[in-house]
Amino acid sequence: MRLSQFPLTTTKETPADAEIVSHQLMLRAGMIRKLAVGIYTWTPLGLRVLRKVEGVVREEMNRAGAVEVLMPSIQPRELWEETGRWQKFGGQLLKIKDRKEAEYCYGPTHEEVITDYARSELSSYRQLPRNYYQIQTKFRDEIRPRFGVMRAREFLMKDAYSFHLTAECLADEYWNMFRAYERIFTRLGLKFRAVMADSGAIGGNASQEFHVLADSGEDLLAYSVDSDYAANVEKAEALAPAGPRRAPSETMEKVSTPTQKTCEDVAALLGLPLTRTVKSIALMGEQGFVLALLRGDHNVNEIKLSKLDGLADYRMATEAEILEVLGAEPGFLGPIHARQTFTLVVDRDVAVMADFVCGANENGYHLRGVNFGRDLPEPALVADIRSVVAGDLSPDGKGTLALARGIEVGHVFQLGQKYAEAMKATVLDEQGKSRVMYMGCYGIGVSRIVAAAIEQNFDDNGIFWPQPMAPFQIAVCIINPKNDPNVAAAAESLYLKLLAEDFEAVLDDRGLRPGVMFSDIELIGIPHRVVVSERGLAAGTFEYRGRRDSDSRNLSEAELWEMLAPED
Repeated sequence: MRLSQFPLTTTKETPADAEIVSHQLMLRAGMIRKLAVGIYTWTPLGLRVLRKVEGVVREEMNRAGAVEVLMPSIQPRELWEETGRWQKFGGQLLKIKDRKEAEYCYGPTHEEVITDYARSELSSYRQLPRNYYQIQTKFRDEIRPRFGVMRAREFLMKDAYSFHLTAECLADEYWNMFRAYERIFTRLGLKFRAVMADSGAIGGNASQEFHVLADSGEDLLAYSVDSDYAANVEKAEALAPAGPRRAPSETMEKVSTPTQKTCEDVAALLGLPLTRTVKSIALMGEQGFVLALLRGDHNVNEIKLSKLDGLADYRMATEAEILEVLGAEPGFLGPIHARQTFTLVVDRDVAVMADFVCGANENGYHLRGVNFGRDLPEPALVADIRSVVAGDLSPDGKGTLALARGIEVGHVFQLGQKYAEAMKATVLDEQGKSRVMYMGCYGIGVSRIVAAAIEQNFDDNGIFWPQPMAPFQIAVCIINPKNDPNVAAAAESLYLKLLAEDFEAVLDDRGLRPGVMFSDIELIGIPHRVVVSERGLAAGTFEYRGRRDSDSRNLSEAELWEMLAPED
């Protein structure tokens, strides 16, 4: 490719609305252009990178035994009604009507479509297992699209769906896909971690996420410093403290806290560590009013809380509801002296606390020296309802937890029979009996990977792509070609030799000043740069610089070829 014939448009200015590095650099490098909120055009440069990612994904999916299909992006309402997700999916579902007023959605995912296809194509256990995949454009009407293609409304995704006769067969394919994902992200040159995760809106019995590690990641991950354990914080278990609760040593007393509404302020006023305080969170669930107790320095984990009986669709209680049941305003709430009965949920750490501080259910007051079994009954419901923190014991019993940020780029699910049962997707087994199929679901955010890779690989000058993702491998730059025709001829010769050896080379023949030319090559992240100049020709050398190198080197053509030769 000759850059004089390639629509490369770069800019030095950082767009004002670009919040993270990948969004800034993709715009500056001219990889994407905004069409509407959360919707982008991929330019020829950006598309080259996107296709590189897509190619690796496709190769590894084929290698793993999956077969490619292409399903419609527009899906009829009737399919989504079969699974109950037309309403449940919420505002992210972009709903449209045709001229006959028939309702459709622009597919955010394809569980319904593939299950419909499978129930018509698969009739016997002899056809199983089967794994279908596609690389398809999706649309989710995000409440707050941001960060460029990292959280866009329209995006490119690889989604795969497997069908099985038994749960054991599903588990085998799940781990087959897990290994395929490991190969994909390794081949792409990414630093990643697989973590246990919640299944979310997709549902299912088991799931794991693949995260590219980056400080800008939206997800917080917990991992053991001494083992392979890793989980999304929303999933990571906070183990119960070891040992019994100590005996009470204080008498319960009411203390004045006229303006102190937070655990931090109350602890400071009383001269106590924050770990001696208990926060009360008022909720409404199926069972009515619920009060959840957490240690003052901990945060509630909404996912864990929603897994408890009766709290799947919980909401925060209103101030009026709180006043009716507890008799105080938020900031002074607690489990003692309530006006009405309620359900109490106690976090594991709180259950073993003694002489703690909590709200008195009276405005302007807290209670100190509170103890279970004496001042209030022993908790009937103790559960893990908090997010883990750094230093917690690892759930696998090996070491302690540390926290890191990650960008989710892949997710594997064991769906079980949820969709197949709802849509009556069955096959006949060996005895001729109708059996509901088991399903797996495996997704990769192809376009998101591009942004995630940049978040791991950049400097002040621009992007430095992992070799497999780079739009071009080598840039041949010509210095002042008009001054000496031999320079242009030598650059042309080297460029053609590189192409003949199957290198993805680009010839920068735009006639720009060296500084401008080099800045562009660094910004777009080409791994290797070779400069052909009059001075170099006289010395019989080319000036070489790797994108990650601090200095240039003068190499003979033989040395250049030796340096570029792939490692065995």
